[in-house]
Amino acid sequence: MPHPTAQARIAALYASKRMSASDAVQQVRDGDFIIVPSGAGEPPTLLAELSEQRRRFRDVKVAQILALRKYGYFDCDTVQHVRHVALFFGGASRAAGQAGWADFIPAYFSELPSLIERSQIPSDVVFSLASPMNEHGYFSLSLGADYTMAAVQKARAVVLEVNPNVPFAHGQCHVHVSQVAALVESSEPVFEVGLPKIGPVQEAIGKYVADMIEDGSTLQIGYGGIPDAVVMQLTGKNDLGIHTEMIGDGILNLVEAGVVTNRRKTWLPNKMVATFALGSKRLYDFMHHNPMLEMHPVNTTNDPYIAGQNDKLIAINASLQIDLLGQCGSESIGHLPYSGTGGQVDFVRAANRSRGGKAFIVLPSTAKDGTLSRIVPTLTAGTHVTTGKNDINYVVTEYGVAQLRGKSARQRAEELIGIAHPDFRAELRQAAARINLC
Repeated sequence: MPHPTAQARIAALYASKRMSASDAVQQVRDGDFIIVPSGAGEPPTLLAELSEQRRRFRDVKVAQILALRKYGYFDCDTVQHVRHVALFFGGASRAAGQAGWADFIPAYFSELPSLIERSQIPSDVVFSLASPMNEHGYFSLSLGADYTMAAVQKARAVVLEVNPNVPFAHGQCHVHVSQVAALVESSEPVFEVGLPKIGPVQEAIGKYVADMIEDGSTLQIGYGGIPDAVVMQLTGKNDLGIHTEMIGDGILNLVEAGVVTNRRKTWLPNKMVATFALGSKRLYDFMHHNPMLEMHPVNTTNDPYIAGQNDKLIAINASLQIDLLGQCGSESIGHLPYSGTGGQVDFVRAANRSRGGKAFIVLPSTAKDGTLSRIVPTLTAGTHVTTGKNDINYVVTEYGVAQLRGKSARQRAEELIGIAHPDFRAELRQAAARINLC
């Protein structure tokens, strides 16, 4: 325990920085770039207050991966006052990105901290949800350590929304009260996300992937129906580990089933590692003071060199479209943005480095009720290439697994046509012939 005098000093420092959300927003100046954590780490009271006051600001930008709520500043009529900057589009921000009045910064998730450290992405102010302060004066940014910890080091003002429902997690996710300019207290429940709906297509893809995962593997699992379909079929495995960017309820289910022990991990053994959390209250309760879990910045979790030090690293990520060379368009529909690069490339490369690692790109064979093939001769014009042909290894649809690394262009085309929907295989072969791939 800290000395009583130190405790009194910490408490006094906290009290001196506690204020209303209206007063805390005064830390923002015209032209500022505000950094907000991923997903559930966004501070709703602060962002709602910023929205209320937005018309008094000029040229303020709010940067975030995966905004969950559509706050008042998501308004095309007030973008000259406060504008959203997407590092990844989600449901709250996608329409704004497609209409062109929200900005977009393309980047690998793992490199966002270095972009902030080098001032290539500004960090004037940090707004973040945080756990209550511990007896040593530290808050935990447990829901989103990601790039936010780098921003804390650069920002002129760190503003925390302190909420007793936010878990105090271990790892490199702590901010001391002396680093904070303003504190706002709130008590609303943390944003919750349930498990995605899983249908027969997702279940079939999940089984193919699950059958290729060995005991003792370390998992990176993205969010979505197919990754969670994989998780549901891993309950018979033993001694799995977790080194991922997002921890969600699917992973928690494996922990509770005794499947995840982390004993056979080769980097940070006996510890689950993640950079942000998105799930239910049950997940957030699990994270609180749990020595099994550490939350680290994304340049630790997603760095391919670090993550690849785990033997048998399994990376499971979804895509929207893939061409016959293996180029993945995972973040746009043609030129229209849909999501972002995120950590897909980071973990594909990490799994390729890993001894015994396997990188899976998963996608249903068709879209639009079976009228469009997701496996195409060439990517749709304008599509943002996410993971390049040189990185892709396993591609999985409900019709099987294509293994691409080390294969010629012609062999790749054959592999991918073999897992396309049967209704499209003939026309894919004709198209492959036209572009000299068969």
